[in-house]
Amino acid sequence: MIQYGFFKILVLTLLFALAGFIDSIAGGGGLVSLTSLYAAGLPAVNAVSTNKFSMTFGTLFATINYAKEKKIVWRLVLPSILFALIGSALGAQLALKYADTMLRYMLLVVLPILTFLTLKKKEEKGGGMIKVNENPLSFSISSLTYLVSAASSFAIGVYDGFFGPGTGTFYTILFSFMGLPLIYSAGTTKVLNLTSNIAAFTTFIVNGTIIFVIGIPCALSSIIGNLIGSRYALKKGGKAIRKILVVVIALLYIKILAEFFL
Repeated sequence: MIQYGFFKILVLTLLFALAGFIDSIAGGGGLVSLTSLYAAGLPAVNAVSTNKFSMTFGTLFATINYAKEKKIVWRLVLPSILFALIGSALGAQLALKYADTMLRYMLLVVLPILTFLTLKKKEEKGGGMIKVNENPLSFSISSLTYLVSAASSFAIGVYDGFFGPGTGTFYTILFSFMGLPLIYSAGTTKVLNLTSNIAAFTTFIVNGTIIFVIGIPCALSSIIGNLIGSRYALKKGGKAIRKILVVVIALLYIKILAEFFL
């Protein structure tokens, strides 16, 4: 049985708090949390499953925060859940059969474009496929918008199952460019994140691959990070979310480059 000392677990909990903070705002917290578990010496399957266990609880509390503040567009996201789950299952099957080298090459091209678009997009003025109605605030969503959301959720789901890092970031950017203000994009994204996390979480529980001596304290710190991060995003709005998005995209780019050359 592998032993994990108090100091190592303490460092991991601090890193998971940071990961939860990032994840609740712009997605991509797994870039920190999963990397820290690998660095701590966990075998790959235990690292992935323990990470999913801990981050699921944090995502749940962030989702509750956004829901309480009515920053989730439920009628847009609920029809997309099934497509995201189907895509994720398909992506997992593809990962078992094919190398992800081609996807990494594609991301090296796509990520700088996403960074440019994120920086260029003006602050929360609506527009795009989703129309923002003021006084009172509401959203006009066409049938075509639902179709694009479902198809995009399927594609991102495939990415999540096949590769994974930054999935929440892609959802946030998707909803933003469809016309949702960034704070609503971040909140709506949490529902899809939570759904896929629960599905994976259940699988790992059944297979007994979670290391609870690490997973439980990291789950608690993830909850704290997610609560602080979601409240920060709700207070600061789109400008704060945009800054974190750029940081997460940069981290993902560095991760992919490092995997190529190391």
